[in-house]
Amino acid sequence: MAIYDDQNIFAKVLRGEIPSYKVYENEQTFAFLDIMPRSPGHTLVIPKAAVRGILDISADEFVEVARTTRRIALAAVSAFNAGGVIVQQFSEPASGQVVLHMHMHVMPMTAGIDLLPAQTRKEDPKVLEQHTTRLIAAIKEQMQRA
Repeated sequence: MAIYDDQNIFAKVLRGEIPSYKVYENEQTFAFLDIMPRSPGHTLVIPKAAVRGILDISADEFVEVARTTRRIALAAVSAFNAGGVIVQQFSEPASGQVVLHMHMHVMPMTAGIDLLPAQTRKEDPKVLEQHTTRLIAAIKEQMQRA
């Protein structure tokens, strides 16, 4: 397995060197909006551990990523009045992984509206701020009910 590069963009986000639209964080995971979303509310869930993908993450760390991914998926469906959600994970360049830090894509979906092509359009920062607010509110509501 290839070596983890601690200069990748998500490692820099975790260290606060690059700003992000954070929607959720706990001891082991961090979730933030994709700045080039394929659907409104497209969120990335990453482990805080320095791992490239599913091939080198520990089972315990992966369980925490999965828990956070589920939390974000439920909140995103609620916040964006979506009919469903796509969850994707790519590991290693041969699979299409671009940023070599483990991440899960959570994309709320509405029937009849296709995903935008990957990495084609940066979203307006004001829209991302609005989406961040909506997701945070939905996550808080979800946690209060639990």
